[in-house]
Amino acid sequence: MKRRDFIKLAGVSTALFPIAPSVFCEQIIPRRPHSYRLTYKVDLPAEGKKARLWLPLPDTADTPHQFSQGSVWKGNADIARFETVPGTASPMFYAEWRGTGPRNVTVSSVVKTMDRSVDLNHYTERAAGAVPAEVKRYLQPTKHVPLDGIVRKTALSIVNDAKAQSPLQKAHAIYNWVVDNSHRDPATRGCGRGDIKSMLESGNLGGKCADLNALFVGLARAAGVPARDNYGIRIDESATHKTLGQSGDVTTAQHCRPEFYLAGLGWVPVDPADVRQLALDEDLPIGHARVVALREKLFGSWEMNWVAFNHARDVTLAKDSILGELPFFMYPEAEVAGHKRDSLEPQEFAYKIISSELVGTGVKFTVPS
Repeated sequence: MKRRDFIKLAGVSTALFPIAPSVFCEQIIPRRPHSYRLTYKVDLPAEGKKARLWLPLPDTADTPHQFSQGSVWKGNADIARFETVPGTASPMFYAEWRGTGPRNVTVSSVVKTMDRSVDLNHYTERAAGAVPAEVKRYLQPTKHVPLDGIVRKTALSIVNDAKAQSPLQKAHAIYNWVVDNSHRDPATRGCGRGDIKSMLESGNLGGKCADLNALFVGLARAAGVPARDNYGIRIDESATHKTLGQSGDVTTAQHCRPEFYLAGLGWVPVDPADVRQLALDEDLPIGHARVVALREKLFGSWEMNWVAFNHARDVTLAKDSILGELPFFMYPEAEVAGHKRDSLEPQEFAYKIISSELVGTGVKFTVPS
C-alpha cells in the first residue's frame, strides 16, 4: 500500500438518529439505523503506459436517512485521491497508474442508513413559501432531459387530464402516469441512459431505472415541479420484496431513485421504476394487491437498503479523458492505454463491489472471496 487516505472518517453515535424533522424538512419514522461497509475491489489490465480510474462514493451530504462515516483506500496506484464529482459536492475516488504492470486498488466506505418516509397527509401549499434558489436548478433541462417539445406537451397533458393544480397533485399525477404507461425492459443494458425525449417520441416507454425514473424527473420539471435523480446502489436485502434488494456481491446492483421538492416540506422520495420491477420480476399485473401496495408506499418513502452517490447529469469526469461526457455517474469508470473500459462488463473491467452490514465491531456476515 503506497498511501492511505481518509475522508470524514469519524465515529458517529446512533444518538444522532433520528434528527429533528425540522432540520431536514421531512418527517422521519424512527427505526434502527443500519451501518454498512461498501468496498470496491479493482484490478485493471497491465497493458499500456497509463491507466485511470474513477469510482462514485456514498454521498457526504448527510441527512437523517444517509450518513457517511468516511472512506479509505489501499493499493499500488501512483496517484490516488478523494475528489468531488465535477460541478457537484458529491465524492468520488480517482486513481492513476503510470507504467505497465499490475494495477489494483481497494476502496472502502462506511455509511449509516435509516428508512426514509415523508408525511404528506398534512401537507398544504398554504404558507409553504417560495422554492429556495439552490433548488430552482432542478427545474432546468439537461442534455437527455429536455423540457420543451414532446416532454412539455406530455407533462401538460398529464396534469390537465388529472386536473392537478398544486405541485403535490402534479407530482402525484406524473408518478401515476409513469407507473401506468411505462414498463421495465430486461433487455435494456445496465440501468439505461435516461433519454426521455427519444422514449416519448418513439412511444416505447420501456427501460430500466435510469429511463423510467428520468421520465418522472423530466415530466415533473416540465410541469414546474423541481425534481432530481439520485444515482446509487443497493446494499442489502429488502425487508419486504426480495426482488428489490441485494447484499454481499452487489457489483451489478446499481439503482437510481428520484425525488421531487415541495416548498415548506423539502425533498420527497419516490420510485416508480421499482413498482414496475416488482410487477415484472414477480409476473404480477399492475392491479395486483402487492403492486398496488408498493405503488402507494413508494410515493413518499424509500427502504434504505440502498445508498445514494450523487445526482449529477451530463458528467465529464476529466476534460482530457477519453470517456467524454457521461449521462450520469453511477458505475466505476476507467481508461487503459487511451481506451475506455466497458463499465457494464465487470469481467472485462475486473472489478467487484461488496456490501457488508456492520454489527457492533464486526460484520453481520462473511462474503466469500
